[in-house]
Amino acid sequence: MTDIQADLARPLALAPSSPTKREQNVFTVLPWLYLAPALILLMMWTYVPLVEAFQLSFYQWNMLPTAPQRYVGLANYQRLLALPEMRAALWNTLFYILGLFPMSVVIPLFVAIWTQDLTGRARTVYRALIFVPMIVAPVVAAVLWRWLLNEDQGLVTLGLEQLGFGRIGFLTDPKYALATLTWITGWKLIGFSTLLFSAANAGINPSYIEAARIDGATGWGVIRDIRLPLLSPTILLLSMMTILFGAQWSFAYINVLTNGGPLKSTTNIFYLLWEYGFQTLSAGWSSAAGMIAFAGFAVIAAGCLWLMKRFAVYDN
Repeated sequence: MTDIQADLARPLALAPSSPTKREQNVFTVLPWLYLAPALILLMMWTYVPLVEAFQLSFYQWNMLPTAPQRYVGLANYQRLLALPEMRAALWNTLFYILGLFPMSVVIPLFVAIWTQDLTGRARTVYRALIFVPMIVAPVVAAVLWRWLLNEDQGLVTLGLEQLGFGRIGFLTDPKYALATLTWITGWKLIGFSTLLFSAANAGINPSYIEAARIDGATGWGVIRDIRLPLLSPTILLLSMMTILFGAQWSFAYINVLTNGGPLKSTTNIFYLLWEYGFQTLSAGWSSAAGMIAFAGFAVIAAGCLWLMKRFAVYDN
């Protein structure tokens, strides 16, 4: 064999052999084996109940095992959309979402930026004031606010009376009850949103801010041109969470404080479907209300994801 032939043959001898069919199958199957427990649980607790609820929305059933399920087609949807309380619940759901935006996005964003440079005891006090509501159980928080806002002996009511405002039925007057529950829900969320904004703000590369200040940027200029654009993914994320889950987060406070009253002024779509399902035992109506909420929020979620891809600015 000549030297040229030997040189040509050497790389072929050193080239790694192609993986066998068994190795390829193992490489393909293993990731799915790792994901199998999570996928099975997701299927059992999310998608199977969702399909069953969709099927049940076309039937009339009182949830008793011995009672027959009577097929009624779209009658459940037609009756629900014709009910005044359903329309009121949808409007209240929109009010909860819009009312939570200042306390779940705007105020936490301002607090996170304003307190970024705090040190020592001031930072400790700020964290305690902001984060304590987040760790209080919703039911405990609801009982606390019921005591504070009691129309006869509540501390807030007595304080306002001393200031000359008179006694206000925060939880018993339809004019104030919805705004009161929105405030209580937002008060509970401020700490969570501030935590996310503080973490995102601390992750901004300091060299960007130093370069901007060297170029003569003011404090507002740094916030407008650097901090806000780089915080846009977190802003859009919390905005999407507020839209999708804001009314759902208020469920515990509605259930404990007002039961949807007074005069259905505080109910929303989530409390209404729970009421149909577990108080009046109208499983078909409850499933239909759930499907209406699911379809509406699915469209909104798709729009929010498009906005995140379109407008979010990432530090590459």
